[in-house]
Amino acid sequence: MWTGPLHFIDTPDEACSFDYSRDCHGPDGAKDMCVAGAIANFTSQLLHYRHGSADRRYNLTEALLFLSHFMGDVHQPMHVGFTSDQGGNSIELRWFRHKSNLHHVWDREIIQTALADFYGKDMDAFRKQLEHNLTKGTWSDDVSAWTDCQDLSSCPTKYATESIGLACKWAYSGVREGETLSDDYFDSRLPIVSRRIAQGGVRLAMFLNRIFGAHNRDVPPPSSTLLD
Repeated sequence: MWTGPLHFIDTPDEACSFDYSRDCHGPDGAKDMCVAGAIANFTSQLLHYRHGSADRRYNLTEALLFLSHFMGDVHQPMHVGFTSDQGGNSIELRWFRHKSNLHHVWDREIIQTALADFYGKDMDAFRKQLEHNLTKGTWSDDVSAWTDCQDLSSCPTKYATESIGLACKWAYSGVREGETLSDDYFDSRLPIVSRRIAQGGVRLAMFLNRIFGAHNRDVPPPSSTLLD
């Protein structure tokens, strides 16, 4: 599928850095074919729609869905991982009692374990905890810094750079293929996963506000636009 390369970025092993010109390309070398490039592309499509200059081959709803999905992907550290292990997909291990791999641990295992252990498997309760941390709790003083973005087209590079840094420091660190990851890994990595989910949500909201001109009284806010 043509969208496959748009979900991730492969970076040089152990470099722990992201360089757009070096790393943002498809398997065939096509430029901009990575998650950071995809966010910039669909943001551009939506901005041109807003100003009436878009090529009508582009689909507004599709662009919104892709932007939302890819903003989540770029904040998942293992979507900006090492080339040789495909972002942890080839690092097979056990998560507590079942087989998994390092990429899936960060995609779903940590969240599912948290839901089971702390939230009665209720995703809405987890969401409310994230909202509390954003508005009144741990991250309330951080939101303005998270949304600092001078140029919507270049900010995805910053987000990808954050992710590879976290992948090196928290995801890959101390992990060996075939081992069992359990309480120690879960307890220390859950705060990182939760924070990245929150950052992705806050930044997506910022992008939509900027794209649709939420501060312009003549333009409906994103919520109205999405419901129409």
